[in-house]
Amino acid sequence: MSTPTTTIDRSGEALAELSRLPLDAFVARLEGIFEHSPWIAERAWSAGPFTSIDALHAAMSLVVDTADPTEQLGLICAHPELAGKEAEEGTLTTASTGEQRGAGLDQCSREELERLRQLNQDYRARFGFPFVVAVKGLTRQQIMDRVEARLANDRDTEFRTCLNEIGKIARFRLDAMFAAGA
Repeated sequence: MSTPTTTIDRSGEALAELSRLPLDAFVARLEGIFEHSPWIAERAWSAGPFTSIDALHAAMSLVVDTADPTEQLGLICAHPELAGKEAEEGTLTTASTGEQRGAGLDQCSREELERLRQLNQDYRARFGFPFVVAVKGLTRQQIMDRVEARLANDRDTEFRTCLNEIGKIARFRLDAMFAAGA
């Protein structure tokens, strides 16, 4: 007769610990979840304590959804272009570097890099903000195909799509943070 195996949910312990932090420490701990936008964690703090990653993500997403359009635009604009200037200069955040590397954007051929940069330029010229997509699980080709497809959208659709993609990115980052036993 075998003894049932129990799994310790370290994410629950980490979330409980996170929920006990004072505001400044909470914001610092969640600093990279939403690119260069600590105001999201700051406003979500009062929704704690957080008993699940879903609850934390929902609280942070609600902050984004209820922010004024100027703040939402600032959040979108805080995201770097894919394989853009920041990547070339090595100034991406650690999270963005890993995500772009995971999608193989650091291995673009010269032709792919030229195409992606032209797509980034066309997108920004059309919409006034950078193309944002959660790259996890996508190939370079799929990413470029998505930019091309989304260029056909209107600005309001793209604005909302970028915010939805940012929500996905945040969820991936939260999952990674808590899977690591944060």
